[in-house]
Amino acid sequence: MRSLTIKGVPEDLLRCLRRRALLHRRSLNSEVLTCLEQATRAPAVDPEAWLAEADRLRGRLALHPATEARLRKAKASGRP
Repeated sequence: MRSLTIKGVPEDLLRCLRRRALLHRRSLNSEVLTCLEQATRAPAVDPEAWLAEADRLRGRLALHPATEARLRKAKASGRP
């Protein structure tokens, strides 16, 4: 099996990977391999298809677009 050395890993990234490894009950090496596999095997997103699906769902749910005026009104009324 091949090996790979990764140099210059930022300390905060290493801490995050160690936490994830602990959470998933894996070694740091296994966690890094899992992350790399997920990142490289993720399906490519077609922006046009994604936007078309969002528009279809918005139409089905009868949601109104989030305009600046609507956002300001929601903030003023105390809603998130």
